[in-house]
Amino acid sequence: MTQLLLLGATGLVGQQVLAQALANPAVARVVAPTRRPLAPHPKLLNPIVDFKALPQADWWAADAVVCCLGTTLKLAGSPAAFREVDHDFVLAAARLARAAGTPTFALNSSLGAAASSGNLYLRTKGETEDALAALGFTSLTVVRPSLLDGGPRPDSRPGEALGLWFARVARPLIPARYRAVRTEAVARALLQAALRPAAGQSVVENDAL
Repeated sequence: MTQLLLLGATGLVGQQVLAQALANPAVARVVAPTRRPLAPHPKLLNPIVDFKALPQADWWAADAVVCCLGTTLKLAGSPAAFREVDHDFVLAAARLARAAGTPTFALNSSLGAAASSGNLYLRTKGETEDALAALGFTSLTVVRPSLLDGGPRPDSRPGEALGLWFARVARPLIPARYRAVRTEAVARALLQAALRPAAGQSVVENDAL
C-alpha cells in the first residue's frame, strides 16, 4: 500500500490525481498540502501550508510524490512570481521530500519544456526538470502534456479557451504530439509513475498520454 504526497491538488490535473488516488485501493493515504482546505476523505491528510515557508513535518516521508504545482504569468502577475511557483515552490517541496527519504517523484511539466527555450514558461519548466534531476530521486518521471482539456477552469483564460476550441475542431489534422489531452489521462500517467516507478529518469511525452 502506497502513501502518496500530492502537490497542487487544487489545480485541473491535481484534482484528477487526487480523485484517482483516493479511489485506488493500492493507495493507503494521500497527503495533499494546500493553501485552502480540501473536501475531507478518510484516506486524505490535508495540511494547510504556506508554500513560501513550508514546514518540517513527518508527512514529507512518502512512497512517492506527484507534483502538479503551477500557475500562469497572468495569474502570478510577474515573471518572478511565476517562477516562484513553477520552479521555487516545486524545488523546495522536492528537497524536503528527498531529505525525508522519499524515493519517487512524478512531475506534471509541459510539452516543449527546455532550459534553453526563449519562452519564459517553457524555460522555467525545463529548468525545474533539470533541478529535480540533480536531487537524486531513485525514480523521476516527467510528464509533458500539450494543451489541457479538462473542463472549465476556476480562472478566466480566454486565449486558452479559444486554443482548446480550435484543437478540438482540428484534432484529426493535428499531429498526436501536439493534440490537446484530457486531464484524466495526464493524471493517470502521473499516478502510474508513482505507483509503478521506473528506476532512473523517464519522460512521458504528449503523444504517449
